[in-house]
Parts: sequence; C-alpha cells; structure tokens
Amino acid sequence: MTMVRAGVVPGRRAMFYGIAGLLVTSGIVAATVGVFGLNRLFTGILLGVAAGVGVLFLLFARDGVVLTDQSIVRRTPWGAATIDWNRVVAGRFALDEKSRWSLALDLNGGDEQHGELVLLSIPPVQRPIANAYDMRKREQVNEIRSILRRKQIPVILLPEIAEALTQHWRLAPPTR
Repeated sequence: MTMVRAGVVPGRRAMFYGIAGLLVTSGIVAATVGVFGLNRLFTGILLGVAAGVGVLFLLFARDGVVLTDQSIVRRTPWGAATIDWNRVVAGRFALDEKSRWSLALDLNGGDEQHGELVLLSIPPVQRPIANAYDMRKREQVNEIRSILRRKQIPVILLPEIAEALTQHWRLAPPTR
C-alpha cells in the first residue's frame, strides 16, 4: 500500500497552534514560579519551552493530508475527513497568491473551500537540490505525481514550473 504525507497548514490555524504553544509555555512558567517561587524562574522557562514545543510538534504532526491508494484523508488535530479519489477532477501545479508553487487537487462536490485541497506549497525551484528541505520536497512532488499517475488523474502544470522541475530537480515532465 502506498501512503504519501502532504498538506499545507493554513496561516490562521498555524497562528492558533502558535498561540496554544505560547499559552502552554506561559502557563507552565507561571505555575512553576507560583509553586516554587521566583528562584525557579529559569527552571519554569525550560519546562515551559519544552512543553510548548511539544504541543506545537503534536499539533503540526497531526495536521496534514495522507494520500493512499484507497482514499485521501484530511486530518486536523480534532478530526479527520475521508475524500474518495472519484471526487478528484485534476491536479494543478501553479503559482499561488504568495508567488509560491502550489500543488493542489481540484475536487467536485463536498464542502472543501473553493473545491481544492492544497498538498504542497514550495518556493520556486531556481537551482539544483542544495539541502535536505529541497530533497524532501522533491521526493514529495515525485511521490504525489506517481500516485496521481496511477490513479490516472490529469495534472495541469505551468510550462515554467515543468521546465524548472526538469532542469534543476531532474523530474521528468508529465507524459500527458
């Protein structure tokens, strides 16, 4: 069974996660100082930062999209929704409103905002792979394209994106 993790956390939800992390951090600092006194401020800060980072990690790790051969699962920390592959009209690799490259699925029916599900949002590729982030994003693009190809879902790709992916990341252009 093939499973691909993707997904973009919307800005509003990311801000909520950040606020939750700050609240946990400040709560633990306040509780530590309240119980043990001001002499344990540094200990409270260490414990609070560790707990706050842990909360952030858990929230961001739970939020995402999982593509499997059977369905697409859109997960948030408080639930999950399954989307059938027969709802996917096409894949689209284009520029988003922030001049980043966005790989999204166009959906028919359902209640998703604007009928799309954003899988990736990456900065434009302008050079060969230079670091682990580039390598991971290249792998994700390749895995998503493979599963879409197996599901026979057409992918609309802007020519400049196709050229950059071929030239810099050595990803072959789509065959259709």
